[in-house]
Amino acid sequence: MKKLVLAIYVLLLWIVPVHAQAPFYQGKTIRIVTGYPAGDVNDLWPRLIAQHMTKYIPGNPNFIVQNMPGASSIIAANYVYNVAKPDGLTLGWIAPTLYFDQLVARKEVQYDWAKYTFVGSPVQSEHQLYMRTDSPYKTIEDVRRAAEPPKCGSGGATGTGFYFPKLLEETVGAKFNIVLGYQGGGPIDLAVEKGEIHCRAMTIESFFAREPFHTWRKNNFVRSIAQSGRKRDSRLPETPTIHELMDQYKTSDQSRRVATVILAGGVFGRPMVGPAGIPAERLSTLRSAFASALKDPDLKVEAEKRSYELEPVSGDEMERLAKEVVAQPPAVIDRMKKVLGN
Repeated sequence: MKKLVLAIYVLLLWIVPVHAQAPFYQGKTIRIVTGYPAGDVNDLWPRLIAQHMTKYIPGNPNFIVQNMPGASSIIAANYVYNVAKPDGLTLGWIAPTLYFDQLVARKEVQYDWAKYTFVGSPVQSEHQLYMRTDSPYKTIEDVRRAAEPPKCGSGGATGTGFYFPKLLEETVGAKFNIVLGYQGGGPIDLAVEKGEIHCRAMTIESFFAREPFHTWRKNNFVRSIAQSGRKRDSRLPETPTIHELMDQYKTSDQSRRVATVILAGGVFGRPMVGPAGIPAERLSTLRSAFASALKDPDLKVEAEKRSYELEPVSGDEMERLAKEVVAQPPAVIDRMKKVLGN
């Protein structure tokens, strides 16, 4: 009998540690809340990453992607920051420029950009502004001289479609009439196609990644008239950068400083974030898995098929930059309020 009891005791000593050491993510589901509609690039990107990310997380959790579009992803951003538990099981995929709203103190903001848990971004995003070629606005100079500004579409006041035209207005005097309220990029492009509006600012990556842009470029339906990088993208060799335009029009130092803060959104790219307070060990696991997924050969093949760029930004780098961009002096914030129409 004593031998039987001893054997059971030894067996329990062996079994208990096995269960105690089971990975946290085993048998669990990670939810990614994206602030964009189904079919948008910012819906397809997290789905692709999730498909491969699970392979690099001990316990191989399931992933689901939940669409929560609206207000240029502010709805999703508020949800992740305030409602989601900081347990590493709910992540967000949100706009890289939501710190604008925080800096200008918009009432919709219920988050602190610097306190998000940043997991990483697959790419740094530079932007361009396309214009219908049959419009009278062939160059930025045409926009500057126009008696009636061209109409550009945007979902909200933090999206590229809003802030890049407004920044061109601030820095080089090119005025745009920005039409807000579109639920995603697709409806904006449809409005351009119908002739309701003339233009849209968006990422260069998206512009070269999918329809209708492949067909539009082939048919010379639109042309790019400005881009955000410090040097011209190789795919847009004829399109001037905002920095070239600022030099051409002798933009003031104060406006250039505002441009620096606003264009920092390009470094955040397509950010995957979590609520504040995710335990350090789980955050390390998520960041490592995210980075590994972006190096996965199968993901790279699929990204190339979709014409997705890969220029990853680490969660650590994003965390440092987030603290920098929200710590702006009053003069810069006041100027940003003017640029962003607050």
